[in-house]
Amino acid sequence: MSGETQPTSGSRQRIDKWLFFARMAKSRSVAQSHIQSGHVRINGERCSQPSQMVKPGDRIELTLERRDVVLVVRLAGERRGPYEQARLLYDDQSPPPDEAKRLTPYEQAIRATGTGRPTKKGKTCNRQADVGRGLENSVCGGGFCRSFILEIRR
Repeated sequence: MSGETQPTSGSRQRIDKWLFFARMAKSRSVAQSHIQSGHVRINGERCSQPSQMVKPGDRIELTLERRDVVLVVRLAGERRGPYEQARLLYDDQSPPPDEAKRLTPYEQAIRATGTGRPTKKGKTCNRQADVGRGLENSVCGGGFCRSFILEIRR
């Protein structure tokens, strides 16, 4: 870990190390994969190499899984410390999360109709619909369907 310290706070630093020190990535390899997949922009330009250098004043746009983060570099990191120390490395200029996208736990739990595993009642309804369309001899294998067909023919 002694190789991951940086000399002075006003110097330039590799973007992968800075993201790691600023606690935007769990590890340097995760930071490198974000960079190589094109999820990081420095001063509006796509960053494709983890060895690209950042300096204080650079604007970093990071696309994470659930949100977009816009940071301005204040200092180069010396080590990966606690959140309070990492927070001093940047100014967060991210837009507030969109309130319209947020769902209540109840809305998250509701499943759209027709999705998921069918119930016994749903299977029966599907069979009855097939019979109504003249598909009596299709997938029907149970006794209920035959009795339903006889009721319809009466």
